[in-house]
Amino acid sequence: MAVPVLELRRVCQQVWEPVLARANRSVVFLDAACAEALHWGGGGAGELLAAGALAVRALPAETGGTAASGRIVFVVSGPLRGGTAAAVRGVLDRGAVRHCVLVCGGEAEDGEQAEMEETLRRWMGEGSRAEVVLRGPPLLAPVSAELCLLPGLATFLPPLPGSGGPGPVEAGLGALPAELRAAMRTLVGDLDALFTALGLREECFAVGTLSRVVAAELASYAPARNRRRMGTNKASIVFVDRTLDLAGAVGHHGDNLAEKILSVLPKLPGHKTDVMVNMVELTALQTTDETCSIIAPGCLAQPNDPAARALWESFMNLKQKEAVMEARRHLVEAASRENLPIKMSMGRVTPEQLSSYLQLFRNNLKALENHCGLLQLVLATIQTLKHPQTAKWDNFLAFERLLLQTLGESEMASVLKQLLPMIKSYKERKKDDYTCEDFLVLLVYMYSVVGEMKSGKELDAAEEEVKKALTKAICDEPEPSPLWQKITGCESSLGLTSQKAMDAVDDVFRSLRDVARARAHLKQFNSIHDPGSTTLQASYKPLLKQVVEEICSADRPDPVDIEHMSSGLTDLLKTGFSMFMKVNRPHPGDHPLLIVFVVGGVTVSEVKMVKDLVAARKPGTQVLVLSSALLTPPRAAELLFATDGLHPDTGI
Repeated sequence: MAVPVLELRRVCQQVWEPVLARANRSVVFLDAACAEALHWGGGGAGELLAAGALAVRALPAETGGTAASGRIVFVVSGPLRGGTAAAVRGVLDRGAVRHCVLVCGGEAEDGEQAEMEETLRRWMGEGSRAEVVLRGPPLLAPVSAELCLLPGLATFLPPLPGSGGPGPVEAGLGALPAELRAAMRTLVGDLDALFTALGLREECFAVGTLSRVVAAELASYAPARNRRRMGTNKASIVFVDRTLDLAGAVGHHGDNLAEKILSVLPKLPGHKTDVMVNMVELTALQTTDETCSIIAPGCLAQPNDPAARALWESFMNLKQKEAVMEARRHLVEAASRENLPIKMSMGRVTPEQLSSYLQLFRNNLKALENHCGLLQLVLATIQTLKHPQTAKWDNFLAFERLLLQTLGESEMASVLKQLLPMIKSYKERKKDDYTCEDFLVLLVYMYSVVGEMKSGKELDAAEEEVKKALTKAICDEPEPSPLWQKITGCESSLGLTSQKAMDAVDDVFRSLRDVARARAHLKQFNSIHDPGSTTLQASYKPLLKQVVEEICSADRPDPVDIEHMSSGLTDLLKTGFSMFMKVNRPHPGDHPLLIVFVVGGVTVSEVKMVKDLVAARKPGTQVLVLSSALLTPPRAAELLFATDGLHPDTGI
């Protein structure tokens, strides 16, 4: 069964067929999630222009941009409501549009499609024509062969216990706020559409409170139950809550080049995953401005370039040293094919060496055009290796290992006290010292690793000292960092009073206590910290690793924390009879395809870990990782502290 790679690529392209068929002589407007899906899996904006589109623009639109022919195609990730409806109307209200096509997600009940078309005609005015096309498969961003993201859910993180979110016992769709309920229903509909396109018959499993809600909804979803009767490809899908192990999201464990590129280079405008690659080195422009906006930035997604795609897979799957050597090999082969005078050198690969090879392409337009995707990835490598934040990565890793050792030997209060001298104000800090934003990442790591703690006077006092030091450091910054701006609600230091900073830090520590409680209801996966022994160092045991090891165990024990969600009476009877008869309960390791869905984001290192574990423990089983976002340590901290998990932004 060759479901994941080839079939997924086909599904990702299939989403864009109705758009390409209607793009001719039109201006195409895309919301951010659609743009990201097109960027990674639909061939990019070039595909729309090749199909005859006059222009491709962002929605919501800042400028006019309606076509001279009066034709517009809107492509939106969700249904026509809320912010999406306001953005579409904003464009149509400008007049001059006579023909409009809306390609959208969601389900339309009887007559709803005609109703939407009537609404669009009313917004355009008399004599206009409107067509609504419901997208079949969901919007997917295939970041690698084993990883697909659902960009419409990029800001999503399961609510933490104690923050008003669903507790382990009361979990159910009806108990959730309206926005979260809508996001869950969208996710279930998208997964059903994807599994329909792949011909799957899946069993649903869950680890974590919100994952249980999603898995139960998918298992009992009427269209999914009908599909499973027809599906021929058996699969297990295991949903796992991200918040059960945030140490994996903010940690610096992986010796992985892709992870470092995604963490240190600036994000591509409007994108949550891809980054900007400075292309000045390939031009004759002389500038020291690193953000040089005269030259369009490069990026990592190269869906139409097989060589660049192969190199990106190496970045995702190899250790950094091997990946950098692979970048050199690809570059040397490309130069040889173009008959460029390259001098191959062996030994350690340096950024300077890669730069010298790049210079050979600079004045050769044909070579630049033939290998543009590859050159962008090599430039991303050079810029990452030279980036000051990359040097800091190893500092983080060393400090995290020290924390693991210290947390095994001391109480949390004494570990917090050890942090105090490291919290320095802007004027005292040197380049290797941690910033206020870095401390957020370290604190999340600590509280997630340590798990549920006994509250007491000593811990409260230690937290108060750290809070005061952090508040003072934030107030001393010339300007708050982008993340602290979001957390405090102050865009400049002028509006940031010490009371506002203190309130924000109090909120952060309330969330950290919730992070520590996240695994309290689990029995088997309750700990992600191995305190070590006299002969063994303390270590971090990723929750995802524990889950996959349990799934792939040759003994096939009945999982304690991996809960099976029944899809109907037959499954319930099986589960009931198994209590007093020898009936095999469904097990997540039963099927030839294992889909792991991390609800709230996954890291590059975790994707590689899941892939390697399944290959080693259960050869012959195919694995696919799905998630809402590809996380880096700063992005994980932003989702936790500056995003409302109970009321996710599902519109524009």
